[in-house]
Amino acid sequence: MEISLRLYQEEVVQTALKGENSIIWLPTGGGKTRAAVYVAKRHLATRPNAKVAVLVNKVHLVDQHFEKEFLPHLGHTVKMVHISGDSPEKDFFGRVVRDSDLVICTAQILENGLINTEEDKHVELTDFTLLIIDECHHTHKDGVYNKIMARYVKSKIEGLRNLPQILGLTASPGTGGARTLEGAVKHVLQICANLDSVIVSTKDYEPVLKEVVPRPIKKYDIVETRLFDPFGDHLKMMMKMIHEFMPLTAQISLREMGTQEYEADVVELEKKGVERENRLLAQCALHLRKYNDALLINDTVRMVDARRLLEEFYSSKMENTQDATDIFLSGLFEENQVELRLLASDARYENPKLNQLQRTLLEQFQDRNSRGILFSKTREGTRCLYDWVCANRELQQADIRAAILTGAGNGANHMTQRGQRETIQKFRDGALNLLISTSVAEEGLDIPECNVVVRYGLLTNEIAQQQASGRARAKDSVYSVVAQAGGREMRREKTNEYLEELTGRAVEQVQSMGPREFRKKVLELQTAAVMERILASRQREEKRRRYDPAQVQFTCRGCFCAVAHGDDIRVVNNNQHININQNFKNYYKVGGQVHLDRTFEDWEPGRVISCAACGLEWGMEIKLRKVVVLPCLKIKKFSMKTPQGNRTVKQWKEVEFLVEEFDFVEYMSNRFPDLLDLD
Repeated sequence: MEISLRLYQEEVVQTALKGENSIIWLPTGGGKTRAAVYVAKRHLATRPNAKVAVLVNKVHLVDQHFEKEFLPHLGHTVKMVHISGDSPEKDFFGRVVRDSDLVICTAQILENGLINTEEDKHVELTDFTLLIIDECHHTHKDGVYNKIMARYVKSKIEGLRNLPQILGLTASPGTGGARTLEGAVKHVLQICANLDSVIVSTKDYEPVLKEVVPRPIKKYDIVETRLFDPFGDHLKMMMKMIHEFMPLTAQISLREMGTQEYEADVVELEKKGVERENRLLAQCALHLRKYNDALLINDTVRMVDARRLLEEFYSSKMENTQDATDIFLSGLFEENQVELRLLASDARYENPKLNQLQRTLLEQFQDRNSRGILFSKTREGTRCLYDWVCANRELQQADIRAAILTGAGNGANHMTQRGQRETIQKFRDGALNLLISTSVAEEGLDIPECNVVVRYGLLTNEIAQQQASGRARAKDSVYSVVAQAGGREMRREKTNEYLEELTGRAVEQVQSMGPREFRKKVLELQTAAVMERILASRQREEKRRRYDPAQVQFTCRGCFCAVAHGDDIRVVNNNQHININQNFKNYYKVGGQVHLDRTFEDWEPGRVISCAACGLEWGMEIKLRKVVVLPCLKIKKFSMKTPQGNRTVKQWKEVEFLVEEFDFVEYMSNRFPDLLDLD
């Protein structure tokens, strides 16, 4: 199929067609991917031994780019393959790359290939002649895009030749949190330095671009203030009782209940309780966080949703009562459960935001051909909104057919990759006309033109705001912000409007720099980044060797029972951390079978494992090579006793001792010494 570009697309691809590194900056709906397909096609046709990799940051974009863009325009002329986490080709990535002209994959798969030493899996950056990086504004900090590009920049500074050409695509580089033009310019320059690229946008054909990508009509749907909230007040009264139950020595300054700031405070409080092995403090903090979650839901959706969240939490907690702390916390909820149910069922005090949201949706769905996306902050929020839509008689009479769309993963509230694909396809086909989504639908998603996008209870940055508004592409479409007058959501939205304009000014200033000045600033930023990474790597290595593994004792984060030592732990595939000590099975109980949405080369999931004493979930069993079943642990479920005191970490890479690689032969030989006895 021939590729035809609009005038502004032809303008922005010129730098890439010269073989130079560039970032294409076009708004959502402006056709960045089509421009990239055009560049890839020309590159493959004119460059000897050309090989292209298209990198995306979300799994569903692999299939989307392959089926909607690259296959129709290149499929009959080049050898093309698309690979994501559930693709069998990922296990032979190096071989697949060698046998293909163009590979579309998640950035993590390329990163895995760069660090893997097995011949069939390993690749080098120099194996490619062009890297196309989708949503390239994510090339910063410790993101996987930046890990890949950090290798690129370091290799270039060291004089390595034959590095691939870079083509980045973005709808908004953002300001990186900067509120001044100087800070925003520095951020844009840093993105350029990370991608070793200039940033290009249309100059001559802005009117054409605005005609193709019209801005939606933005409206603030102002919500009346909730004058009385007896349900929320009752939750706060219960939280104050927990405050009073905690020891005075543990009291820290807790900010306003029902806010993200309060959540941060109680997270820190729980961490202090664990480090001091003060179970009363740690458990009170965990319960306060759940009450705060309920307050946030009460502020966003229905009272019954907040009540249900607490009931689900306490139904699991009551099975594992340990001590007086558990008795008090569970008893407090039980004593107030009837009152909470009565308050939650009183329609006089229901959330006024939902009334406004109902009016907004009914107004926009008068046309039976309407399509929309309702953005919510959390997975729990999408579930509550979905339940509300399904239970709302007027919305059902308006023929609103809704479904949830959240990120893929293995957690209880995650969607599977297949579930994502099926939901998006039903939306495209018209079987669904409203997606209730987290931020997963903000970026890159190829979905039919929507005539309404609603942001509900969101506090996000200017990039997310631009991405979300870009989903409203239909003629005369509406971008609605449901918010309380003068509330935090409205203040943030107004701030984002300023930051969006600031981003444009920053990009313009970077583009106006002379080539010599631009290259000088970029090289300075790149050199500083390389030095920072080398220093950070040394510090991480020193930290990981701080203690002998035998010096570190693992205790359950729920009950502080000592269950293992660091020298019991082994790592499989640089990912799964298992306990090889046979005595460890005495400390846990098994639950239901774990089902994952993908298969793995040399292991498969087993049953959930939990602390035998307190019931805290620790991870799951995994079966290695279809033979050995061993417990695989989540580090955040444990505290570690070290010579310098107790520690908690969120990820295994943060532990302060070296974890040995699992040796299957050694393990089997030690476990079954007569296995190789052939006499």
